[in-house]
Amino acid sequence: MTEPELIDRALAGDRSAFAELVRQNQDRLFASMLQVTGSAEESEEVTQDAFIRAFIKLDTFQRNSQFFTWIYRIAFNSALTRRRKKRARVSLDQVRAETGLEVVSDEDRVDEPLLRDERVALVRRAMDLLSDEHRKILVLREMDGFAYEEIAEILEISIGTVRSRLSRARNQLKLAIESIEPT
Repeated sequence: MTEPELIDRALAGDRSAFAELVRQNQDRLFASMLQVTGSAEESEEVTQDAFIRAFIKLDTFQRNSQFFTWIYRIAFNSALTRRRKKRARVSLDQVRAETGLEVVSDEDRVDEPLLRDERVALVRRAMDLLSDEHRKILVLREMDGFAYEEIAEILEISIGTVRSRLSRARNQLKLAIESIEPT
C-alpha cells in the first residue's frame, strides 16, 4: 500500500494504517534523532512523542512533502525544545555505551579506532560551540543527508537561506575545530 493510501486510511480511522506508517518510518526517525539528541533514551522519547503528535494532527498534514519529512520536522522541533530546556551534554562514551554504535572494520589499522574516536570527539565538541541555528542545519545536511529542499521545508526557510546558513555553519564549524584542535 502506498504512503498516500495509508494516510487516507489512517484519516478514516484505520489505526493499523497509521501503525504501518510508524513501522515504515520509526527506525530512520530514531537514527536521525539520535544524531540530534546524542542519547538513545532521549531519541526514543522524541520519536515516540513525534508519532503521537502526528497521529493527533494527521489531518493537518498537507501532503506537499513526504510523511517522513513532516514527522522529522515534528521530532526535530521537539528535540530542540527538550535540548534548550535541559542543556545537558552527553559524553561520546555514554552514547557508545547506550547505542553500541561505532563499528570498527577488521581492515583498520591498530590506531585507527582511537584516531576516529578523537576526530568524532573533536567534531562533537566543535558542534557544541555552534549556535542552535548552525548546529541544526549541519545535522540536517551532513548527518541526516537531507536535500536543500527538505531542509528548507523542515526549518520553514527558503532554499537560499538554507545555502547561506549552511555555508556560514560550515565556516563556523571549521573555525571551532581549529580553535580546539591540539597542535
